[in-house]
Amino acid sequence: MCEEIRQQPEAIERTLSAEWPQAEKLRREFEARKIDLVILAARGTSDNAAQFGRYLLEITTGIPVSLAAPSILTLYHSDLRMKNALVVAISQSGESTDTNAVLESARGAGALTVGITNESESALARIAEHTLLVRAGREKSVAATKTYTGQLTCLYLLAYALGAPITRDQLNRLPDWTASALRLESEINTRAERYCFMKHAVCIGRGLNYANSFEFALKLMETSYVVAERFSSADLLHGPIAMLETAFPAFLFCPPGVTWKPMSEMLGKLREIGAESLVITDESNAAVDTNHKAKSAALTIPANLSASQTSNGKDLPEDLFTPIPYIIPAQLFAAKLAEVKHLDPDRPRTLNKVTQTL
Repeated sequence: MCEEIRQQPEAIERTLSAEWPQAEKLRREFEARKIDLVILAARGTSDNAAQFGRYLLEITTGIPVSLAAPSILTLYHSDLRMKNALVVAISQSGESTDTNAVLESARGAGALTVGITNESESALARIAEHTLLVRAGREKSVAATKTYTGQLTCLYLLAYALGAPITRDQLNRLPDWTASALRLESEINTRAERYCFMKHAVCIGRGLNYANSFEFALKLMETSYVVAERFSSADLLHGPIAMLETAFPAFLFCPPGVTWKPMSEMLGKLREIGAESLVITDESNAAVDTNHKAKSAALTIPANLSASQTSNGKDLPEDLFTPIPYIIPAQLFAAKLAEVKHLDPDRPRTLNKVTQTL
C-alpha cells in the first residue's frame, strides 16, 4: 500500500499525458450534443471518487449531477428516461457487475456513456462508448490508493470536456503537488503512533473535499478496523456531534477558500469538547498558521495549492485542486496506523480486490 501511495505522482502524470487527447475528443463530442444531466455510477472507493465528481462537475460546468442507485435497475428493474443524459461508470477493475449493468441499461436507453477504469480490457471498457483510462499500472494492495487519485484525475479531464474553465497547465501541476504531499510521510509515521489504540473516529470535509472524508474513513475501516464515520461539517452539527467527547479522534480537511470558515468553526467546537483533532491543510491556508492550536495539530502540505484565475479570466474556487494532494496524507496515515497496530494493510480480513454485487 505504501509503495503504491508513493507511485501516485507518476501515475497522475501518465494519466494526464495519455488521456488529454481523449478529453479533447470528448469536448468536441459534448459541444455537438446537448447534455442536461450527468449520472455517475460506482461502488466503494470509486463511489467516493464519484462523490468528488459531483461537486467538481456541478461547480465548474453548472450541469446537474446525480449519483446512480444501481439497485433501481438490478433489483427493482425500473426503466429510466436517459435522453440528453451522460452516464459515467467508474470502476477500478471495470468488472463491477452492478455498475456495468447501469452503464449497459443507460446505453440502451439512449444515453451517452463514458467509462473510467484502470483496465483497458475490462467489461466496462467494452460496454462504454468512450473511456478515460487511469494509467496507474496494476494495483496489488486491496486498499485502493493510486486508482482513486487516478479516477479523480480523469474526472478533472471529464470536467474539461464538459466545458469547465480548467487548463492543461493547471492540471499539469497536480503531480508536483502530490509529490509535495508525500514529503509528510516521516511526520505521519510519528503522528500515527499516538493513535495506536484508536477504535473509532470521525472524518470531516466540506465541498470538494467532502468525498475525501468518505475515502479517509473507508481506508481507516478496511486497513485498521477503526469504526470511522464521515460527515460534512454541516451534517455533523445536525445531531451526530453529540457522540463526540474528550479525546474523541477527529480528522478534518481544511483547505483555503469558502469551506475554511465552517471548518474553522467546527475546529472551535471540537476544542470546546476536548476532541483529539488532526487537520490536513496546505501552505496556502494562512489562517491555520495564525491559529496556534490548529497549526500544532496540522499536517501541512509544503506547497501553495490555491487555484488561480483561468486563462479566460474566470475565477476558480481556491480549493479546486486540493482533493488529490489532500488525500495523500490520509492514505499514508491509514497505512502507517495499520503497521502500528501490527496489521497488514495490503490484505484486510474478509476483503478481495474485486467485489461483484447485484
